[in-house]
Amino acid sequence: DILVDGKLCDCDIVVNCKVGDPVPLEVKLTNWSKHSVGPFALTVMPYQDYQNGVHNYELQDAITFVGSNTFYIDSVKPTKDSVYFGALLFLYTGDFYLNIKFHEDNCSRELPLSWFCLPSVHIRAMEPVV
Repeated sequence: DILVDGKLCDCDIVVNCKVGDPVPLEVKLTNWSKHSVGPFALTVMPYQDYQNGVHNYELQDAITFVGSNTFYIDSVKPTKDSVYFGALLFLYTGDFYLNIKFHEDNCSRELPLSWFCLPSVHIRAMEPVV
């Protein structure tokens, strides 16, 4: 599950936030397999979708992370959850999306396939209301 600003994200949800306010990000992974998985890392990569097949990942001037955009995980035990917290700070208005990539250690067990089907996260950064 992915929560942005406390709201569960799925394909139809757009999360609105204010430019300049930190936006909490929570990624919850549940291991439904019979084996522990790990070590691995997951990286949150924001991008803009220009609706023509082009994605812009060069957003260092528009979005910053409070902390790191990469989470390092030793292992997730069978039938257990592992939750990771971070925060985003949007510096400009616009529609943004989050891509979550997994980086697996070569000697670790396979990651559950469901983790590669995380929902698309759509965030709309708006001007603060004065």
